[in-house]
Amino acid sequence: MSTYGQFCPIAKAMEVLDERWTLLVVRELLLGSRHFNELRRGNPKMSPALLSKRLRRLERAGVVRRHVGGGRSSYELTESGLELRAVVDALGAWGARWVGDLGEEDLDPHLLLWDVRRTIAVERWPRGRTVVALRFADVAPPVSRWWICVTGDEVDVCDVDPGFEVAATVHTSLRAMTEVWRGDRGWVDAVRAGQLGVEAPSEVARAVPSWIGQSLLSAVPRPA
Repeated sequence: MSTYGQFCPIAKAMEVLDERWTLLVVRELLLGSRHFNELRRGNPKMSPALLSKRLRRLERAGVVRRHVGGGRSSYELTESGLELRAVVDALGAWGARWVGDLGEEDLDPHLLLWDVRRTIAVERWPRGRTVVALRFADVAPPVSRWWICVTGDEVDVCDVDPGFEVAATVHTSLRAMTEVWRGDRGWVDAVRAGQLGVEAPSEVARAVPSWIGQSLLSAVPRPA
């Protein structure tokens, strides 16, 4: 392990945390991911080999605990790891407030819908099965069409038509939807700008922004 050769606690902490992807793995664990494939879905550009390496490093540092059962591994944060929530939240708030630029390489429908799936406010949805389709005009098939299916407290996100009746269809671009989800702009602003439209009966169309909502960091105040 490389070191900074400093007694400073910040330097000692960074010896564990400043490797590429490490804090993003911690972020996924804080958001509820437990299995290897879930951690991969939250970091799709991270190779499986590198993810395995980072998990082993976090285990050795006492940040992550691995469990094996039924031939499958699961991971959870230790007390030490859970204490990083404040660090990750602070970094997220700082990034939302001060690092607003989105490059084309930052736009990924799989990652966007994964984040929607795990943080969507299901209590705002009807209790019966309800499906909202999304159509991204700036994304090539087959990943331009997505379906969010909420049944009670269960959320599923599909890139193949699940075959259920669709309550509403959101027509937008991946960039506009990502900006709305991040909180860079509001639903109403995107609709008024003609960058987002909801095809549904009026009552349902009014409800869709509340159903899908915005990300956990969307409420962070932004500089003027």
